[in-house]
Amino acid sequence: MASWKDLRKFLVNDGYVLIRHGRDDIYEKTLPNGEIKRVRVSKGTGEIGKGLFSRILKQQLGVDKEEFNERLGKKSK
Repeated sequence: MASWKDLRKFLVNDGYVLIRHGRDDIYEKTLPNGEIKRVRVSKGTGEIGKGLFSRILKQQLGVDKEEFNERLGKKSK
C-alpha cells in the first residue's frame, strides 16, 4: 500500500505543483487540453487506506495502481 510520502513523490515526478500549504497540501497540474487537476494530500506520514487510495487514483489522478507504482519505480504487488 502507498504512503502519503509516496503520493507526494508521484505528484512531483508527474509535474504537479504545490499551490497551497495548509491543513492539507494542495497540488495542481494543468494538462495540455487546459484541464486542471487538483490533488489534496494529508500531512499524515503513514499508509493511505485502501479505499481512499483507490479513489485518489481514479478520481483525482486518473491512473491505475500499476501506473502509479511504475512512476515511483516500485514493483506492483
